Parts: sequence; structure tokens; C-alpha cells
Amino acid sequence: LWRFGYSARLLKTNHFRTAASNTSFPAVWMVLAQYSGRIPGLSVVVKKNSFSTMPETVEDKANLELYSPHPEVRGMTVLNREAFKRTVVVPVLKVKKEIVNILLKSLKHMVLQRPGLKRVVEDLEDEDSRLVILDPHKIPEFSLAESEREVLKQLNVCPEVSKYNLELTYENFKSEEILRAVLPEGQEVTSGFSRVGHIAHLNLRDHQLPYRHLIGQVIIDKNPGVTCVVNKTNIIDSTYRNFQMEVLAGESKLVTKVKENNIAYELDFSKVYWNPRLSTEHGRIVELLKPGDVLFDVFAGIGPFAIPAAKKKCHVFANDLNPESYNWLLHNCRLNKVDNKIKAFNMDGRDFLLGPVREELSKELPLLKEEQKTSFHIVMNLPALAIEFLGVFRHLLVGEPCSTAGLPTVHCYGFSKHDNPTKDIQERAEASLGTSLDGRCSTYLVRNVAPNKEMLCISFQIPADVLYKRPCP
Repeated sequence: LWRFGYSARLLKTNHFRTAASNTSFPAVWMVLAQYSGRIPGLSVVVKKNSFSTMPETVEDKANLELYSPHPEVRGMTVLNREAFKRTVVVPVLKVKKEIVNILLKSLKHMVLQRPGLKRVVEDLEDEDSRLVILDPHKIPEFSLAESEREVLKQLNVCPEVSKYNLELTYENFKSEEILRAVLPEGQEVTSGFSRVGHIAHLNLRDHQLPYRHLIGQVIIDKNPGVTCVVNKTNIIDSTYRNFQMEVLAGESKLVTKVKENNIAYELDFSKVYWNPRLSTEHGRIVELLKPGDVLFDVFAGIGPFAIPAAKKKCHVFANDLNPESYNWLLHNCRLNKVDNKIKAFNMDGRDFLLGPVREELSKELPLLKEEQKTSFHIVMNLPALAIEFLGVFRHLLVGEPCSTAGLPTVHCYGFSKHDNPTKDIQERAEASLGTSLDGRCSTYLVRNVAPNKEMLCISFQIPADVLYKRPCP
């Protein structure tokens, strides 16, 4: 999720010979092993110009916070990057520069591999040598294994490991490490966010709010391309599916560009609904469609179902009650050159079903022939309310039912906090339709929205006895 680079400055260097010394650092290096895998990279600059002999004995002390920021940052609410400095230890080998590449190939499993890491740095006290940075958890007790020492012997390299004290700065710590150090001990740390173009969208908990501006700045610092961080300040409005938000850090530019399933969209994130976590679901539904099929998108938003369906040469009717969503839908249709393939509406969902949908089905279904393969799909992605709209299908059409193959397929979304969400959403759909869907529906788990809250999609062909009202004899 979050990416950040590491830089470090070498403070001082010390030597000792693995063959001659019985110095032991098991606890320290076990901790280094624990944390070294979390460091994306290190940039090391030698500060001291001379080596000094390392004492035969050193304090064997486990530092459980070896790669955590300085403890004094606890409780910080205004970001002070200088306060995050901390010193840690890494090992290196001194190697003649002409054999560095050979050594790197021979001991590549021992070299510290991190993004942005200079694996080889200059030796300021010997211009003919270089310092190769080794992986701490591969050097237990600062002692090379016999196989590595044999390689060094063949290359005429002394198996001498140097201990370096490195100063880690703010740039060297992960976002979660910084926030864990800042927030009160034991409290939950924000570990993720939704990325919408250049905007990072958070849902902060109450205990995190005093630190919200610092959190926002950390996210901008650690995530290239993020220039604005917002926090949702209320729940999603079920009418227009948008929410109030506070800009925590960065620019207050909320019009952004996104790309989903190779299709570009533009939107005002403060005025329309967009959830990047639904990308897979949008693709799943569009995959069900064939060229020539008809799609009715009842709650279309800015077009993540409608536009890819139109690009697939389907006939699309797209609707949204939110005037802003409707305008951005039209904009994105033009942007993707499908404005002549989508009929867009700005209506209440019920009115859309009772009006354009009823009209189109009444016209097209009687014309269907058994051999025709056109399918009709109705997508209802308003999970907070969509199931309540299913009752509109009761006797929506009048006349003799069309062939079973021509009956429209509904894809209706809903939330469930039930112990058995699949059973729950089916029973609620059946209550709205007034009929049983046993053996006539499928339920797909879209995503976990919150603890004990699931988003599901129930798909079914509308039963003929529900859709049609037979004319009086």
C-alpha cells in the first residue's frame, strides 16, 4: 500500500576480526533480523574517515525498538521531521574495488537487498577499496559462515566484518512505524486508505482525530503522487451517495482523474460517489454482458458499469438522481467517446424503472424470438436501499409473458450484518418481490465493508409471474 524510501548517514565505523574475536551480538542481531525485512532501502554516506578497533566485549542488549522512531515523538500533533532521528547498526565488508562485482555475484544472498539501497559505498580511508553492505539477519553474531569465508578466501578478501552506526531519519521510517510511535501507545494505527487519483481518502477513528493533520502530511510524504488527503466526517448520504469531508493536508483540489479497467474517468470527489474497491465488481458484471445486450443502470454514478458496457457495444440506459453524478456521467461518456451509445437520465430510481425501463422492455420483449440471444440486465448498485426498489418489478409489464430466456436479469446490491448474509439478502429480496427465489438466484460476496458488515450482490431473472400482469379476460 504505502511506499517510502530510506536514507541513512553513517556516523562512525568500528572493526573487529571474526576469526580473532569471540564478541557476540545475538540479541541485537535477532532484532535486526526481525526488522530488516521491513526496510525498503538505505542510502549510506560515510561520515568518519578512520576505523578504530572495536572492543572485545560490548553490551549485549536487545533493543526492541531498533527500527522505530525516537520515543520523544509520542503525542506529537504537528509534524517535526527532525525529531525522528535514531541510530542503528549494520555490517559491511571491506573489498578491493576491482573485485566488487565478482563478490556481489558470489555473495548476493548475503548482501542487503532493499529498494534504493547503495549496496556498495566508498571507503573514505582507502580509495582502492569499497564497503559492501551486508544483510544483518544473514550474519548471526557478526560471524560469517564457513561457506562464505571460503568464498572470501578464494577472492583473497579478509573475512573482516565492520560494525557501522547509522543515523535513520524521518525518511527511513514507514508510515505505520511513524504513526505507531506518535499515537498513544496501544491505540489502533491507520494502516490504509483509498486512493482516488491524487487524493487519499481516510476514515479516521475518534482517537486519531487530534493527530489528523500530522497523519495527512505523513501520507503525502510517503506516497508519491498523493497531493491531497481527506477524511470523511459523516456517513454516506443515501440520497446522493456523497459525504462531507475535511482536507487534512495538501492542496484542496478535489476534481481528479482515475483509471479503472483501462477506462479513464474524471470526477469531483466531494460531490459524487467513487469507490476504487469496486473495480473488480464492475469488471465482473461487464464480463457477463455480450455485444448487443441491453443494460439498465439504475444508480449509474459517473458510469463505471455503463461506460465499459457501451464500449462492449451494449445498448445502455444509465440513470442517477444526483445532478452532479449525471453531469459527470455525461462528461465521461464524451471523454470515452460513447456519448452516442448511452442514453442518460437524471431521475429517481423508481421513476427510471417505471418510465424508461418499462417503456423499453414493453417495446423490445414482445419482439424477441426464441433464437435471438439478446439479454437484458438491470444493475442496481445502491446497497443501502436497492433491495427496497425491487417491489417496483411487481407487474411492471402488462400482457403475455415473453419467453423465459428473454426475462431481464437483475443484479441488486445490498449490505448485511446478519450471521448468514447470503440467506439474509435473499429473504429480503423475496419479501420485496413477493415470491420465492429458491433455486432461481445466485449471491456473490463483493467485499467486507466493516466488521460484521458485508456487501453482496444477488442476481436473478425476474420471474414472469412477478414481472407481468396478465390482462383481464
